[in-house]
Amino acid sequence: MSVVVVGGDYLGSIEKNLYSMGVTELVHISGRKALDRNKMNVPKDTAFVLVLTDYVNHGTAKNVKLVAKAQAIPLVFAKRSWRAVEGKLRDSKLI
Repeated sequence: MSVVVVGGDYLGSIEKNLYSMGVTELVHISGRKALDRNKMNVPKDTAFVLVLTDYVNHGTAKNVKLVAKAQAIPLVFAKRSWRAVEGKLRDSKLI
């Protein structure tokens, strides 16, 4: 399963826990650079996109949402803590 994470400079335990839950490929986009915000590339075989809301501005979040909707990829918004991420993933039944 491939996952794209948008936001945050360092994922810490989120990355480790996603791998332990069955993620095989993780693409991390910090969203700080203008190129990251304007030309968002999400691989087509992505299972879902995780947006860390406390590290992404509104414009980046809106752009990610448009790209994910255009490719029919599920989108999850959560704070940058494993507890919040895990809860959102379980609620949306992605993992």
